[in-house]
Amino acid sequence: MTDINSCYHCGADCGTNPIQVEDKLFCCDGCKIAFEILNNKDLCQYYNLEQSPGNTPAEAGFQHRFAYLDDEDIQQSLIDYKDAEISKLTVRIPGMHCTSCIWILERLFRIRPEIANSSVDFLRKECSITFHYKQISLREVIELLVSIGYEPQINLKDISETITPSFNRSMVIKLGVAAFAFGNIMLLSFPEYFGLGRDVDGLQPFFRFLNILLALPVLLYSSTDYFKSAITGLKKRFINIDIPIAIGILALFFRSTYEILSGIGPGFMDSFTGLVFLLLIGKVFQQKTFDALSFERDYRSYFPLAVMKSTPEGERSIPLSKLVTGDRIIIRNGELIPADAILLKSKALIDYSFVTGESKNTLIQPGETIYAGGRLSGTSVEMEITHDVSQSYLTQLWNQDLSNTTEKSITSILDQVSKYFTIGVLSIAAISGISWAFIDPMKMVHVITSILIVACPCALALSAPFTLGNTIRIFGHNKFFLKNSNVIEKLSKITHIVFDKTGTITHSGKTSVHFSPVKESYDINDYKNDISSIAKNSSHPLSRLIVSHLGVEESSPVIDYNEISGKGLSGSVGGNYYLIGSAEFCEIRHQEDTQTNVHIVQNGKWLGTFTFTNHYREHLTNVVQSLRKRYSLSVLTGDNDSEQNSLKNIFGKDTSLRFYQSPYDKRDYIEALQKKGETVAMIGDGLNDAGALKTSDIGISISEDVYLFSPACDAILETGSFQGLNQFLSFSTKAMNIITWSIVISLLYNIIGLSFAIQGLLSPIVSAILMPISSISVIAFSTGMVRLLYRQNIQ
Repeated sequence: MTDINSCYHCGADCGTNPIQVEDKLFCCDGCKIAFEILNNKDLCQYYNLEQSPGNTPAEAGFQHRFAYLDDEDIQQSLIDYKDAEISKLTVRIPGMHCTSCIWILERLFRIRPEIANSSVDFLRKECSITFHYKQISLREVIELLVSIGYEPQINLKDISETITPSFNRSMVIKLGVAAFAFGNIMLLSFPEYFGLGRDVDGLQPFFRFLNILLALPVLLYSSTDYFKSAITGLKKRFINIDIPIAIGILALFFRSTYEILSGIGPGFMDSFTGLVFLLLIGKVFQQKTFDALSFERDYRSYFPLAVMKSTPEGERSIPLSKLVTGDRIIIRNGELIPADAILLKSKALIDYSFVTGESKNTLIQPGETIYAGGRLSGTSVEMEITHDVSQSYLTQLWNQDLSNTTEKSITSILDQVSKYFTIGVLSIAAISGISWAFIDPMKMVHVITSILIVACPCALALSAPFTLGNTIRIFGHNKFFLKNSNVIEKLSKITHIVFDKTGTITHSGKTSVHFSPVKESYDINDYKNDISSIAKNSSHPLSRLIVSHLGVEESSPVIDYNEISGKGLSGSVGGNYYLIGSAEFCEIRHQEDTQTNVHIVQNGKWLGTFTFTNHYREHLTNVVQSLRKRYSLSVLTGDNDSEQNSLKNIFGKDTSLRFYQSPYDKRDYIEALQKKGETVAMIGDGLNDAGALKTSDIGISISEDVYLFSPACDAILETGSFQGLNQFLSFSTKAMNIITWSIVISLLYNIIGLSFAIQGLLSPIVSAILMPISSISVIAFSTGMVRLLYRQNIQ
């Protein structure tokens, strides 16, 4: 049930001047209009299905945030089409979540007649809007969306001219070339298939030669990635799976070319092109699974689109792309520093955890450098830019960290197998060739090529992409998003799971906040502006809950702000010095916190206490009971131990519960587990857990919105799928077992084929036929088993 002063549409606090329609309160005209549209069409059952369905920003006066949209350059970057009358715009709206959202967004013209049309692509979370730009500006369109609760996702990367396409176009072209050659060579080889070997008017040699010409682009273009990978592996003295594949491709092509040119046979160009086609299908399929969500974000995805530039005429908003060395900008509390700069005038507290994962504020003095990627904590400051955005030190460090990411603990199964497989195949081919040189020299080449062709590990290479690709698709369908396929392998090796508490196993959206004054004469309204101004400087979940509970729109200047992680905040507002935090931090004697409390002390006088009642996530007990059967569990939290008994009842007495944990303590605890040989998964909310998520073998971020997450995580779990955590982990283990069985099947094919090839009983044509058969059967096995497991374990 919503609060009595909450907006009927979005649930936000309506403040002191709500808009009232009959017995319903609204925080803004946008929410009122959205309700009226639904009400006029008898669709108010929407509110029976979704409580506070809108998502209107809590702060009023949000319009100033979009002043940068008045800039013509940014408008041109965002607009899809423009003529003399209309403009077309496509924006991403992560907040749309149900049919009612679609209904409202497709009827924007009911709210503003200047909007000609709007349509929604729900799967892509996109809304396309056509509007009369002479009557309503782009900025007003965006502000309209925000006012009714559907803020679009716009960042610097969206308007950059150097955006990298999410899909590898080159790979698609290579696949198309292989498919074209494969199909046409099969068509030209039909007489050979049906035993019609008779040469009609001398055309048989011509068609066979034409097969070579069709196969050449496949060799020289479509299959080049395998040759490059093999050469790179050899240069680094590392045998990867692509080395035997490259050898098999070359053996098949040159043996076929030899037979055709010498006139002794038709060759196997159909098998050669079919092999490359199937291999590329596996690669394309695997890549397609990562299109829905991009983890490899660079700094442009996080930085703002515009900044406030200080000029002699006053402050004005300019696009970040126009920021140059020497410009003076104003950065406010919580905003990211977009470029390296020199701090002017007052001191500043900068949090660099966005890039480094270390949640510690750094005090910067006037005249010192502030590096890009830091986030300002405290009052607004003025600074002078010293480097362009793309040249900033921490920007380069950020990009280097992303591009040089290495897998930390588990070596790929295929790399392990391929090393011994390649050595074994080459050894068998060499020994067999030497042996046949003495037995029957005429058969030596026949035996060697048969061995290299039949032992090509194409089925081995396809087993992992199809198994892992299907697994990632299934996880994504169930709101568990993985960074890449290596995460599945790591999930299957987990031995210890570490949970954060606040915002992870507790439901952040359902926490109750209550203020108890020490004396009845202490009225919270007398100092709520001061408390809110200080608390806004902190990213801790309890601080955000206090700010939300107080509902203060404006902020007052804060002097000497300081935050001690896991302890509390301090600062002066209007000449009054406040301590906000634990009883120990606030120096309140003889006060023991038996639950989650935040105390308020003003000038040494204890004013009262905020009490937070946590609501644990639905199904938490069932999730923990299922996980305890397979994993060791720990809970780390910066809160006090007031909920120790409740957590013991849920997690059991053998679970390690640690309270008063700073971000450093969490990271050190995980490192200690790893030194003991544990493979650790850290599950946090991505807010104060960046260091722990990055240190762990697998970092899983719990998120209400999967498009807003910590850059340190390996996977994102939407809160609505939390109850399926054990099923996801179990499925990962079974998926790796499927790959193992696929490898066994592939090796059985090779063992049987090699046993005949070594004896000279297997002709190259039979070897070439066995290759695609083994590949298709392994693909069918892996895909079928994954779908079967899905029906048995997750559906």
